Amino acid sequence: MRIGPHELRNALAVAPMAGVTDRPFRQLCRRLGAGYAVSEMVTSNAKLWGTDKSRRRMDHAGEPAPVAVQIAGADPAAMAEAARHNVARGAAIIDINMGCPAKKVCNAAAGSALLSDEPLVARILAAVVAAVDVPVTLKIRTGPDRVRPNATRIARIAEEAGIAALTVHGRSRACMFVGPVDYAAIAQVKRAVSIPVVANGDIDSPHKARDVLAATRADAIMVGRAAQGRPWIFREIAHFLATGEELPPPTVAEALGWILAHLDDHYAFHGEEAGVRIARKHLGWYTRDLAGAGDARHEFNAAETTTAQIAAVRRCFDRLADLGERLVVARAAGGVVHTMPAGARSAKPTTQEAATPWGGEALAA
Repeated sequence: MRIGPHELRNALAVAPMAGVTDRPFRQLCRRLGAGYAVSEMVTSNAKLWGTDKSRRRMDHAGEPAPVAVQIAGADPAAMAEAARHNVARGAAIIDINMGCPAKKVCNAAAGSALLSDEPLVARILAAVVAAVDVPVTLKIRTGPDRVRPNATRIARIAEEAGIAALTVHGRSRACMFVGPVDYAAIAQVKRAVSIPVVANGDIDSPHKARDVLAATRADAIMVGRAAQGRPWIFREIAHFLATGEELPPPTVAEALGWILAHLDDHYAFHGEEAGVRIARKHLGWYTRDLAGAGDARHEFNAAETTTAQIAAVRRCFDRLADLGERLVVARAAGGVVHTMPAGARSAKPTTQEAATPWGGEALAA
């Protein structure tokens, strides 16, 4: 798949998720098989660009190309300036957020709230495309709600404005992350435009990835919540799409190595105090539902230093290694414990929107 002059190494993308896809996590997903990653959204409010949060979100040191930065806002001029600001700081692709359903974003008339105002959508897209000389992409939903689907009209507006690629989450703004994903709506968008279309929404396994690509005819897929605690999902999907064979779950040693490498980058990026605090959610996701993880989450949360947190991680994985070579997820169904790839998402959705060896062969687009 191409975005402007950029040829992506495969058809697997990491979704931008606020508070999740910081630079260390994006880099981890890229090493584990994702061909493309979009940053956490950066506000178009210039008054906030000097905050620690914004500075970290605009820090792309060492990140593999192409660097893609998502911007959010509702004012065309401010969005254009945000695009210029981020390109000056290394962005090779600008992504416009019109898909986030969070109240904090929508209450500012940004994110997926913009889907209710098609003329404003057109003005924002035109302003941003005119402001920068890099490709501009767009992420949307199917519409404001189920009775007002307008993704196809938005897609045509986007193509006319010069948008280089379009990602569609197959739910409306009103649906948030609940209910079935409308893959037929994504397929309709794909048929309506000639620019690349990326399918997004509940892609949580290699089989689901294959089925979504077949149903939508999309050029690529974007994985979000399923990558939380399971960044190796990208190598699993890449291998399955390339060979038709499922990889076994990672070994305990493999997973520990990836997690420790993630923590090393994470602490260096965020600093010790914030790094330990922010790492707790990642470690909770990594060990969620794992047979033998026990009280590991309590240990991770109780740790107040990087040394103590890493020691807790090692103790947890020592216990897991005693149960077998590979990670297993324990789920009770009629008293039976099933073995499946670790980190599989539970049925309950969250409000956050991501084998070959480490950095190995990836699926060609």
